Amino acid sequence: MPKNKHITQKKKMPNGITFGMVSVILMGMAIVLILTSIKTYLSNQIYYESKIVNKQTREVAALKAEKVLLEQSVEALKFKNRVTDTIFTIQEDE
Repeated sequence: MPKNKHITQKKKMPNGITFGMVSVILMGMAIVLILTSIKTYLSNQIYYESKIVNKQTREVAALKAEKVLLEQSVEALKFKNRVTDTIFTIQEDE
């Protein structure tokens, strides 16, 4: 009879929350927290790097504009120098 009793008896399933469930939930939350913090860190790094790139882009644009103005100034001085040399040559001939 003990064999029948063993066969008819069902295995008891634990009721409620088990330690395994809690550990799985905690590991899942830890993974989500780690991934979220990595994403936040990378987003912040991208933001600060883009600020630096934008600043340097503005500086480059300003320097290019200044270069154009300086080239125009040099051309004006070259023209003035040629005209002045011509005037001195004309005055020496007279």
